[in-house]
Amino acid sequence: MNYEKELSPEVREKLKKNLVYVGIFSIIMLFAGFTSAYIVMMGDSFWLKYPMPPGFWLSSASIALSSLTFILAIKAIKKGNQGQLKLFMSATVLFGILFVYFQFRGYNQLVSRGINPVNNHILVTDGRYGDYFEVRYKGDLIQVDGNKYLIKGREMSESEFSEYQEFMKQFEKVRQNKPITLKNINPNFELIFQSEPILIKNKLLYKNDSTQLDYSDEIRLNYLAIHARDKRGDFFVRGQIGEDFHLYFKGKELQYKDRNLVYKGRVLEPYLQIKAMETADTASSFLYIISFLHILHVAVALIYLLRLTIRSFSGEFSASENLSLRVGGIFWHFLGLLWAYLLLFLIFIH
Repeated sequence: MNYEKELSPEVREKLKKNLVYVGIFSIIMLFAGFTSAYIVMMGDSFWLKYPMPPGFWLSSASIALSSLTFILAIKAIKKGNQGQLKLFMSATVLFGILFVYFQFRGYNQLVSRGINPVNNHILVTDGRYGDYFEVRYKGDLIQVDGNKYLIKGREMSESEFSEYQEFMKQFEKVRQNKPITLKNINPNFELIFQSEPILIKNKLLYKNDSTQLDYSDEIRLNYLAIHARDKRGDFFVRGQIGEDFHLYFKGKELQYKDRNLVYKGRVLEPYLQIKAMETADTASSFLYIISFLHILHVAVALIYLLRLTIRSFSGEFSASENLSLRVGGIFWHFLGLLWAYLLLFLIFIH
């Protein structure tokens, strides 16, 4: 520290700025690597795209305002205005905290839409409705089209679907050494296994007169119940394909018809249908990783900003001594610009 004080102001400023620039360059290379990997992987795979959550837009406004207040804080101290310095530095920290808060709000909004940080598949595979199990409601077979549950070609009403969820809830937990017991016997519903009605004896489920459902079939029924609980049909992400989200393959947008992926009116080859079923939602994983890495950098910078704010209240800065503020401002503005780049990247590429 004594050595640093012995240096001329010009040398100290150059040293500190160079350290910041080295850090900025390292961060640029890190995110350039992730965004490049994103583009490369997107080019040869099934890729899910959807609008950014509202929380991300609010966080963008917050970090933009924090940069503005930081600029005003530095202008204030250059004029020797300690009162405005304290006000604007406090506002900078507050807006920085709001950025992190709204980012997590955005994550919650993504999760509520079925877009999770864990590496889910794009299409439902285990427990897919109709592969093994189906359900009749008041004598009519429930059908699935995308994420819609249908009866006689119409979408189930909220009350009907709630009743279906309540019936399926009893299958959400299975144990290997304890067969499923039917506790909620609702006459409106009938379970179908491989096109044949499930028989119920002493509240136990039977494939036929003598054969109970085995554990592997109970697992499939368990997955089916979880999909019903989460209002999930053929896709993990909620909503309708082509409206609420879009699916691409090698840069070409796909449609979904009769539970098959379609491109320009032609059903994809069977091997591509299987590949789509096996493909993980890498796009969403990248979104979470890229944005969370940025939050980590913001969180570290916020700790430093808080220290600067405390020092500003202690009167350590003046019109001639404000190098730490200016250097901190460079890094904070960079993080704001970095987020603007990432958001634009996710909007136009994701």
